[in-house]
Amino acid sequence: MNAYDSEREHTFEALPPARGRGFAQSWWGRAWLAALEGGALDGEQVRTGRRLARAGAVGAVSVRPGRITAVVQERDGTGYRADVLLDVLTDAQWDRFLDLTVERSGHVAALLDREMPPHLVEDAEAAGIDLLPGLGDLEAECGCDAWDHCRHTTALCYQVARLLDQDPFVLLLLRGRGEQALLADLQARGTAAPAEAAPAPQQGVDAVETYLAGHVLPPLPAVPELPGQPGVPPSLDTEAPPAGVVEPAALEILAARTAAQAHVLLAEALRGGAERFAPAWTLTVGEDAVRLAAGRPGDADTAQWVLDRLAAGSGRGREQLALAVRAWRTGGVSALAVLEEEWVVEGEALARARAALDTAWEEDERPVLRARGNRWTVVGSAGQLRLGRDGRWWPYRKERGRWVPAGDAARDPATALAAVASEEVEEALS
Repeated sequence: MNAYDSEREHTFEALPPARGRGFAQSWWGRAWLAALEGGALDGEQVRTGRRLARAGAVGAVSVRPGRITAVVQERDGTGYRADVLLDVLTDAQWDRFLDLTVERSGHVAALLDREMPPHLVEDAEAAGIDLLPGLGDLEAECGCDAWDHCRHTTALCYQVARLLDQDPFVLLLLRGRGEQALLADLQARGTAAPAEAAPAPQQGVDAVETYLAGHVLPPLPAVPELPGQPGVPPSLDTEAPPAGVVEPAALEILAARTAAQAHVLLAEALRGGAERFAPAWTLTVGEDAVRLAAGRPGDADTAQWVLDRLAAGSGRGREQLALAVRAWRTGGVSALAVLEEEWVVEGEALARARAALDTAWEEDERPVLRARGNRWTVVGSAGQLRLGRDGRWWPYRKERGRWVPAGDAARDPATALAAVASEEVEEALS
C-alpha cells in the first residue's frame, strides 16, 4: 500500500552525498531552493546547512502534513532531530485549488500522470494559494535547542529539494493533502454532474452550459509532431529590380532567420523550456548581430557573406563573432555579457561569491582557483568560472589558447565547473 494512502506520511531513505554537483535538477526542486535561499534564513546558516546536506549528513526524511522530520548528524557523529513546519492549506484553500485545477484540463491530465506542471504555482498564486513557502513561512524545531533555524534544520530544507526531484507531490503532502486523496478529489470533481431540472427545449446551444460541461468533452488531439526543419520562405530572386535600398538577399536571410527562430521557440515550448529563450526586444546593435548570426540559414556562400557583414557591423572580427555566437547559444544576452565583459567583483557581491566558492566543495575536493576580476581560473586545469552580474556562475574551458563557453550557468559553482569536466570526458571518448 502506498504510504500516502495509509498514514498520510511518506518516509524517504537517506540520500548519498551530493558532492561536486547541484542539489536540485527538477523545476520543483530548484523552485524550492529559490524560495529557501530568498527567504529569511541567515546566510551563514544556509552555507553550513548546505554543507551538511551535501556531505550526506541528513538521515531518512519523514514527510507528513505540516511537518518534515529527519536526524542530522554532525561530523563527530552526534545526531540531532530536526523538524521543519509549514502551515497546511485550509479546506477552503484546497477547494479553490481543486477548482482551478479542474478548470485547466492540462493540469488534470498532468496530475493524473503523476506529473506536477510548473504553471500550477502561478495559477495557485493567482487564486491566493501559496504552494511554495514564503518569507518566514518555515518554522524550525531542533534537538540542538536553537531558538530559530539552525544548520540542522537548514540542511533538512536543502534535502527536501532533492526529494522534490524524486516526487514533487511531496510539496502537496506537506501542505496537507496526500497524492491519492488529491487525485480522488480531482476525479470526483471531473465526473460529478450537477443535479438540475431538465431545461426547456431551445434553439441552438447555450454557451454557458457548453463551457460548464467542458469536462465531458473528448480530449484535445495530441500536439502535432515538431517538423524536422523550419519552413523555407519564398525566394525573392526575380527579374524586377528591388525598390529603393531594399536588398533581396538580406531580406531572404532575415525571413529564413525568423522561421528558424520560430522553430527553436516551438521546440523549447514543447519541451517546457520556452522561458529560457524568451525574446529580448531591447538588444543593442552588437547583440542583435550575434542573435542573427547564431541562427543563420542558407547556403555556405550566403552564410559567409552574412557573417562578414554582421561581424563588420558589430565591430567584431570573424573569430570574435563565432565565439560570441557560441556564447549566445548557451544563454543569450547574459551569456554574451559574461564572455565580453570583465568587471571587478567587490563589496557584497564579492562576499557572496567567496561564500559560494567556500561551500561548493568539501575540503579535499576544492580546486585551487586564481581570481582576476569576475573570473576564477582553475590552476593546473583548462577550466574557468565566470561570475555574471546576476550571481550565476558560467563554465569556461581553454581551447587553442582562448577561453570559450562550456555550458549553461548555475547558481552553484561546483555544478557549473562540472560541465567543463563532462565536456572533457565526452571529447576523450569521441
